[in-house]
Amino acid sequence: MISQETLTDLEIAQHAKIRHIKEIAANLSISPDDLEYYGKNKAKLPLSLINEEKVAKSNLILVSAINPTPAGEGKTTVSIGLTDGLNKMGKKAIVVLREPSLGPVFGMKGGAAGGGYSQVIPMVDINLHFTGDFSAIEKANNLLAALIDNNIQNKTNNLHIDQRTIVWKRVMDMNDRSLRYIIIGIGGAGNGIPREDGFNITAASEVMAILCLAKDFDDLKKRLGNIFIGYTFDKRPVFARELKAQGAMALLLKDAIKPNLVQTLEGNPAIIHGGPFGNIAQGTNSIIATKTGMSLCDYVVTEAGFGADLGAEKFLDIKCPVSGLKPKALVLVATIRALRHHGGAKKEEYNTPSLSRVTKGFENLEKHIENCKKFGLIPVVAINHFYSDTDEEINFVKMKCQSLGVNAVVSKGWSLGGDGTTDLAGAVLESIESGVNAYHPLYDWSLSIEAKIMLIATEIYGASQVTYSLKALAQLKALVKNGFDGLPVCMAKTQKSFSDDEKKIGRPENFSINVREFEVAAGAGFVIPILGEMMRMPGLPVVPASEGMDIDNNGVITGLS
Repeated sequence: MISQETLTDLEIAQHAKIRHIKEIAANLSISPDDLEYYGKNKAKLPLSLINEEKVAKSNLILVSAINPTPAGEGKTTVSIGLTDGLNKMGKKAIVVLREPSLGPVFGMKGGAAGGGYSQVIPMVDINLHFTGDFSAIEKANNLLAALIDNNIQNKTNNLHIDQRTIVWKRVMDMNDRSLRYIIIGIGGAGNGIPREDGFNITAASEVMAILCLAKDFDDLKKRLGNIFIGYTFDKRPVFARELKAQGAMALLLKDAIKPNLVQTLEGNPAIIHGGPFGNIAQGTNSIIATKTGMSLCDYVVTEAGFGADLGAEKFLDIKCPVSGLKPKALVLVATIRALRHHGGAKKEEYNTPSLSRVTKGFENLEKHIENCKKFGLIPVVAINHFYSDTDEEINFVKMKCQSLGVNAVVSKGWSLGGDGTTDLAGAVLESIESGVNAYHPLYDWSLSIEAKIMLIATEIYGASQVTYSLKALAQLKALVKNGFDGLPVCMAKTQKSFSDDEKKIGRPENFSINVREFEVAAGAGFVIPILGEMMRMPGLPVVPASEGMDIDNNGVITGLS
């Protein structure tokens, strides 16, 4: 094995021996006739592969993390490495992940195919257009936007939508800050009714959230029809079904609803499907993909976006109740770098050993451990290893976790692949077999919206109180009036802190959470309390990653990460 220090993630992926996707499918006992090939290395799977009896017997493993540093802390890398490690131990395991968004690929964050020797391949395809799912979601979203404006323009079939109340945005899968707030319909009467509008990035579309929560085509169409558009002039809510939009939108999603089969660097199966935002939507792959994986393998490793206060909470309070899924184990990813950050280290000091900062930063990990236990899950802490970690710092984390009744294991999947994660795999298997985990959601959906928010804010974030702006209070009254109060809440806040202030790192105390406003994703089936400003359309950095990318005359790509 060539040293990771000499190769980039892209170069490792390019050096990998990639198997024909029919070989990966054959190892899962999938008939070649069930595959829809997208070249030699990727294929779509039919929904008919889902077998609820097998789903009930499979072991679902959720991977989450502490509050990340701006660079991210490697949930995907650990998820892939853990899957390879489980297969190394003779278990039949598959990893089920979200699809990357093009915007971050060309911006600053990079792709989402793992890293080092814990990657899914073909890495280039996965990080670029893949099988076209994002494009289909974009088109379905924008079809509804076009239908809305067409209805406003149409004098004979007009729903009397007040254009000032329209909440549905257009989307595109690219970081483009200039499109956040725009004026459309200018240039004369034939070009539409002038109004304020804007674009979100595709991952922030409610269509994406719907696709990932839909159980089948009928459920997909029902959810698409339930999308809330805005209000009429007499304050009546308007839904996509009134525009007869759901059938055509579902038609555009006819292939996108099918999960995608690829492989890890070590030739183990991987399913990648969907990619909703983790700090606005539920931040996890589709129910269909997860259940497909559980129908095919005894162990399914999946992840939830951002820190456990966002991704894991939404996975356990929204995705699990909707789908009936119950995780058998939870892995909490932490890095020594992130603990230094939460202990006060600046970005340029993340790789500087400091036991005092790790000691202080451990408070963040400790709170996440406490939170996991509130869902009936005893986490296994995966210390995602970096070259700058010291034995002193690692041993401290292990000792502190042990004092909390939690096993902490070093994960070296990035540098060693499955060989570096067998210890973690063993700890996860032990957690499952011990029977200590008995998942249950944090709250009952029948509680009031305020009660659900209070439970999450106080129990998960550690806030002392929740306050509401006047705008939020007015919107809350409308939500209750229109029958949305029985939905779960999908909190929208910064991923960098337990609080709604990203500067409050570590484990803040005696703070308030302020609900600035509400949105409702009636099709997806949740109410969104917004804490602070939420970015739906990111911008590019001063030096975007795209500047370092190229392709030569032989089709060899460089600079993609």
